[in-house]
This record gives sequence, C-alpha cells and structure tokens, in this order.
Amino acid sequence: MSDDVSADARETASDPPRWLRNTILFLGGQTASLFGSMLVQYTVFWYLTITYQSGLIMALAALFGFLPQAIVSIFGGVWADRHNRKFLIMGADAAIAATTLALAIVMLTGYAEVWLIFLTMAIRSAGAGIQTPAVSALLPQIVPTRNLIRVNGVNGSIQSAMALLAPAVGGAVFAWASAAYDGSAAALIPIFFIDVVTAIIGIGLLALVPVQAVRTAADAQTGYFADLVDGVRYIAHHGFVRWLLIVFAIVFVLTVAPSNLTPLMLVRTFPAGETQNVVNLAVLEVSFSIGMVLGGILIASFFASRSRIALIVVSSLLFGALSIALGLSTNIWVFFAFMFLVGLAVPFFSTPSMTLLQETVEPERQGRVFGFLGIVMALAMPIGMVVFGPLADVMPIEILLIGAGVLTFIVIGLSVLLPAGQRAITAARAASGAADPAAGAAAVESAMNDERE
Repeated sequence: MSDDVSADARETASDPPRWLRNTILFLGGQTASLFGSMLVQYTVFWYLTITYQSGLIMALAALFGFLPQAIVSIFGGVWADRHNRKFLIMGADAAIAATTLALAIVMLTGYAEVWLIFLTMAIRSAGAGIQTPAVSALLPQIVPTRNLIRVNGVNGSIQSAMALLAPAVGGAVFAWASAAYDGSAAALIPIFFIDVVTAIIGIGLLALVPVQAVRTAADAQTGYFADLVDGVRYIAHHGFVRWLLIVFAIVFVLTVAPSNLTPLMLVRTFPAGETQNVVNLAVLEVSFSIGMVLGGILIASFFASRSRIALIVVSSLLFGALSIALGLSTNIWVFFAFMFLVGLAVPFFSTPSMTLLQETVEPERQGRVFGFLGIVMALAMPIGMVVFGPLADVMPIEILLIGAGVLTFIVIGLSVLLPAGQRAITAARAASGAADPAAGAAAVESAMNDERE
C-alpha cells in the first residue's frame, strides 16, 4: 500500500504546474473558437447544398475546404516542433478571423460570388493546417500522461457539444437571415460576424496559458527541410504510426467523404421547401452531434481503460455498417437515427487514435506526426469527394453509400489481418501500458522487433 501511495505521490509531483487550470483555459478557448468555426462550416455547406444541389459544387467545396490544409500541414507540423505552439494557434486563429471579417465586409457591399466563398474556405483551411498539429501536440505539454485519455475524452465531448449547439444556432440564424435576405449569400454575414467574436474570445483565453516551446528554431541543429525529412523517415520506420495513418486514410476516403453527401441526399430524397430544408439539415447535424456527445461521455467514463486498438478497429467496421444502413434508409427519421449512431461511433475511433499517438510518439516529434495526420485527413477528404461528388450527379447517393460501406469492411479487414497490421497492433498494445511517451516509443520499437524475429 505504501509503495502505491509513494508512486502516486511521485506521479503528482511530476505533473505540469497548475495543469488543471491551464487545461480548462486551453479547452475553453478552443471551444469558443471551434463554435464559431462550426457555425461557418455548417452554414456555408448548407447554402451551397440548397442553392446549387450539385455533387460537383460539393466536391469543389471539399477541395477548397481541405486541400490547402493538407499542403500547409506539411510545414505546420515542423513549425509546431520548432516554435511555441501557443503562438502558432493564436496567429492562425487571428488570420482566419481576419479573413472571415474581410469576406463579411465585401458581402455587405452586395458582392457575393461563389468563387469568393471558395477563396475564403481555402484561406481558413490553410490556417487549420497550422493550427491543428499545434493544438494536438500542445495538449500533452500541459496534461499529465496518465490523464490524457480522459482529457481527450472530455475534449471530444466538448467538441461534440459544440457540434450539437452550432447547427441548432446556425440553423436558427441562417433560416432567419435567409428569409431576411431572400435566400441570397448575404444570409451568411451574421454567421461570419459571430465567428470573428468567438475567435477573439479563444485567443484571449489561450493568452492566459503559459506554454514553453519544446525546442526553439534557434536551438535546432537542423533546418526546416531536414526536420521534415526526419519526420517522414520516422513515420516510414514506425510501424504503428504508419498503420494508423493508413487506417485514417481508409476511413476518411470511404466513410467521411461520402458522408458529406448525406445533406445532398437529404435534400434530394426527402425534398421540402427552402425553410424546411434548412430545418432538416440542422436536425441531421444535431442527430450526429448528440451521438458524438454521448460517445465522448462513454469513452471518458467507461472505456478509458479498454484496448485502444480494439476500439479503433471495431468503430472502423461500424462506420462501414452504418454507411450501408444510411444508403438503405427510406424514412427520414430512420435516416436521422443512423446519423446519430455514426456520431456515437466517432469518439470511439478518434479518441483512442489521438491518445495512442500522444502515448507512443516522443514530444519533440509530435508536431510533425500530427501534421502528417492532418495531411492524411485533409487529402483523403477531397480525394474521396473528387470521386463521389461527380458520381452523385449521375447515380443515386444511396448506391454510393452502400458501396463505400462494403469497401470499408474489406479494406479495414485486410489492414488488420495482414502481417504488417498484426505487428502494428502488437506494438500499440505494448505502448498503451507505458508510463510516458518516451517509454511508449521504446515499447513500440521493442514490440516491432520481437514481431519481426
């Protein structure tokens, strides 16, 4: 008993100072910023869906909304490992808010061409390429390793709650503004102003969190390009990280990309008037978000000690099953129910994935690894939409969802059963029991070597 007490005391003594206060401030700032970003994301996609009802337009929206993030993430991960992650997040938030404010001012003059919306989406996406790896890599700096899975679960629940609140608020504001502006793009202006205010709040709260750079650019013995090459080599030789990036790519191409067509399917398969379309789209997003909130609570409360790998694999297969179920839905309320289940499954995939990376990757490389994860996610989405978007204009979206679900089963099954997948899973299980990221990385290497032998 005394040994257990001393071990707990040693763990507590090594905790980052005032970690709980700093974590609350950090998550509070990110929550405010995320709320505004989600408002913009939902309402812009709703506007494009209702106005154009075109798979090609949705594919272009995905390209402009995600491809710049993939390109910038190539450098964003390196920056997150060489500079203070706090200032990178604040700078990206400020740039995104300034761009959104500029678009709102231009729209007030009456000019609201679709290319201007796409341009703003691209700039916001580029800012996310800087912000995303920095956010993911900063959290382990201020949170004790033993609390990461729970904090990630709580963070997932907060994000899900924002995903629940944002479409409800966005739907109400957008419906009111659409009526006031006769369905024109000017209905987006009030949303843009809200986003600017929430970004300012987020920047202000993050400014109160003391964060040191893991290393500075001046201290680095290598240049940016050498750091980038080192990150590529690290991932190429790290069996588990490589496997997890492949799984992310599969899920985003075969599940997330076609799921972006569900709003278009809703408008086409269950048609209604313009105001009712906005309501239905909001209900669709709220159903998904309620599921995410519940899933995040379940992860943080009951599944924190479960096998990370088992959660990732089972949730990936569940995505395939639910994609098929969505394609077979003939009743709008059944359709909403399946979207709720998709949302419920998301935290069971994302939370253990992020936690395993934080546990197994050394702190000085986490920025680059999360940067490459951002690249995979940001590339997989437009690649999937380039295929599924145009197809949605020549064949039923229901068929696309069913086909994507069947392919998900096949490809995820292969990723688990092939020898490389088996080695990665063994390594990840060894790393989940390690006390810190350095020990986790050593456990991964040892397990991979044992498997090869």
